[in-house]
Amino acid sequence: MDYLCFKALCCKGPPPPRPEYDLVCIGLTGSGKTSLLSQLCSESPENIVSTTGADTIRKYWSRYYQGSQGVIFVLDSASSEDDLETARNELHSALQHPQLCTLPFLILANHQDKPAARSVQEIKKYFELEPLARGKRWILKPCSLDDMEAVKDSFTLLINLLEERELEPSRM
Repeated sequence: MDYLCFKALCCKGPPPPRPEYDLVCIGLTGSGKTSLLSQLCSESPENIVSTTGADTIRKYWSRYYQGSQGVIFVLDSASSEDDLETARNELHSALQHPQLCTLPFLILANHQDKPAARSVQEIKKYFELEPLARGKRWILKPCSLDDMEAVKDSFTLLINLLEERELEPSRM
């Protein structure tokens, strides 16, 4: 009898399953999307092959938007002015896209370990995030492959936004 009591108190079985979310991860070539996600999933960086022709498939990004519950936008904070301008335009398009405009955004300013990296404050100002994303849920965080804890913390913040969104009464 004592064993059954102990088992009932202590061994309640596995924890409840964690919710799963459908996220779309977008960003320009070389921003580090694949590297960050692979490292996050504990995959070996040696197996990472850069996406080829990514610039030509950018026009097809919207095909992956349907059903998404959140957006991860990765940008190279150490990129050239031209690439940063292109990233800004793509982020603006995503923030205004009908299928994404109500979703939470995690914007990762990657390559913070590079000397030419712009700060989060510089990126926020350059990308005009305050006026553009007013009323939207977004997070802008610095990151690099050298600091995966910061990346994990950023994803935790995104999950919190997703969970908050689930708790809201649906708007009709």
